[in-house]
Amino acid sequence: MKDRTQAPATHPALAGPAFGTMAASLPPHVWFGVSAVFHYLGPAFAVLLFPHVGVLGMAWLRVATAALVFAPLTRPWSVFARADRSARLLLLAFGACLAVMNCSFYLALDRLPISLVAAIEFVGTIGVALVGLRSQRNLAALAVAVIGTLLLIDVKWSDDPVGLFWAFLNGALFVCYIVLGHRIAASGAGGGIAALGAAMAIAFFMVLPIGFTDALPAFSSPPLLLAAIGVGICSSVIPYICDQLAMSRLPRASFALMLSLLPVTATLIGVIVLRQIPSLTDCLGITLVVAGVALHRPAPK
Repeated sequence: MKDRTQAPATHPALAGPAFGTMAASLPPHVWFGVSAVFHYLGPAFAVLLFPHVGVLGMAWLRVATAALVFAPLTRPWSVFARADRSARLLLLAFGACLAVMNCSFYLALDRLPISLVAAIEFVGTIGVALVGLRSQRNLAALAVAVIGTLLLIDVKWSDDPVGLFWAFLNGALFVCYIVLGHRIAASGAGGGIAALGAAMAIAFFMVLPIGFTDALPAFSSPPLLLAAIGVGICSSVIPYICDQLAMSRLPRASFALMLSLLPVTATLIGVIVLRQIPSLTDCLGITLVVAGVALHRPAPK
């Protein structure tokens, strides 16, 4: 049956030839690489702000910043008004996913090491990658990447059941983010980013009553507010836009497999930001993950 879901309305700047040329000028793997770097760079700095604005306050500031940045670029009110019923339900689902995922991610980071949260986040993506694999080469690529990831993250289960609950919830919602993100990316990079802006506005209204009180101290401290805005841009603007640019050109299974690079970037960011020097085992894990991603070949779209 033909899909009758109406494509999201797109801001002229996102629909023009200049944007299309820019989006296609680089391979989708490059866009994913940029996203992978910022995926944990923003949270690494967010953890430093938890004592000042609280966990949920930081989540509120992150979502609010992204919603305000996307608003003039994507005109979310127009996107939602012109969408049909199926598209609106998709936007609502994606917005709810973004809202709860961001909150659960920070609640997990507040109680667990970032390596453990990254490990649990990657578990669900293995299933997504398996669904779309169609060759022995790709199965071997996934196996190599998984082995490298296990070596890299060296999972040590925590005795904090509450932290584990939030980490597993975040991991489940991250799978939803991949699935729903690919659905909105089907209309092309411009339409996907327009839908992303609308979904982020929905997410903002959902988190508005949750973390606003905790976020109030940031409004009386310009340096703290600027830091929180920087975290929001690094966490929910740059990586999400790059994800759409990659998702619009990569099969879902290929994108899911490449997510095995996230523990690699987490380790590298740990070296730069947290001064955590990797061991020889970590270096071997990084090598295997990169080899697995290089071995993989995307299925025809």
